Amino acid sequence: MNKSIGVNSNYLKKNPVSTFVKNNLGILIGLLALCVVLTFTTDYFMTGKNLLTVLRQICINVLLAFGMTFVLIVGGIDLTVGSVVGASGVAVVMLIEAGFPIALAVLLALFLGGLVGLINGVIVAYTGMPAFIVTLSMQGVVRGIAYIITDGRSVASTNKVFTTIGNSYLVGIPVPIYIVVVVMLVISVILYRTRFGRRMYAIGGNATAAKFTGIKLNGLVVRVYIISALLSALAGIILASRMYSGQPTAGQGYESDAIAAAVLGGTSFTGGIGTISGTLIGALVIGVLSNGLNLLHISSYVQMVIKGIVIIMAVGIDLFKNRNNSK
Repeated sequence: MNKSIGVNSNYLKKNPVSTFVKNNLGILIGLLALCVVLTFTTDYFMTGKNLLTVLRQICINVLLAFGMTFVLIVGGIDLTVGSVVGASGVAVVMLIEAGFPIALAVLLALFLGGLVGLINGVIVAYTGMPAFIVTLSMQGVVRGIAYIITDGRSVASTNKVFTTIGNSYLVGIPVPIYIVVVVMLVISVILYRTRFGRRMYAIGGNATAAKFTGIKLNGLVVRVYIISALLSALAGIILASRMYSGQPTAGQGYESDAIAAAVLGGTSFTGGIGTISGTLIGALVIGVLSNGLNLLHISSYVQMVIKGIVIIMAVGIDLFKNRNNSK
């Protein structure tokens, strides 16, 4: 079984600050270096307004990356996160515009997102089909449904209360940041302080050994995919609020940024390794990189190339570390 399972499952139990620095030293140095470079190459990066903008912009990716971290820890992958963002955003706006109370519309949109996760989890867990193929297929299904119910058009939100969720501030800080902090605290407790979290690491480290210890793999995997989908749906609701509309095209390509954030933060593609704090820093790196490239007026096409290279490097480093650990 993967030796890092015990380290990860006991994360934050002893010396949280030193453990945090030790587990994330490499990416922290990378983030600091990136910030230093952008400070000297741009005029506005190291300003309070711009830094707050970066934090606000990464909220969506942070939520998706948290869900992706859960899935990667158990050895899976979820390529439906971007589609769920678009579909949940469309669903919540359409429900509100149809006269549903905001709270009920949000709950129903979350339920629909969770339903996608349930379908993904059941197929992956009980059929043995590769998670990549299942979630890639469901990506098209969910996105297609969003296009069908909207006829390919965006759905404008006229409810000012709903649109304040993604656009308002509390004590000078955007409301989505508070939402992300609450979510981070909740899922950190789930991952580090519960038997469910410890079993996630065990399954990702060695599914066969975990099965022999009495862990019910299938049910746990299903729940992990539901959690990922719920976080994606929440991200879609926030994004729809911020854009004043539900758009079936929303979230396209977001899965790549979520995977990049998780892997940059130390989550392994082979399973059994990953931390929420690392993923958060990974999302910060992606957000700072995107913001810096925009400030430098780099073409969006070039940005796609750079992000692709970053993902390849992150996965390559992950594979290299795993090979060394296995020796």
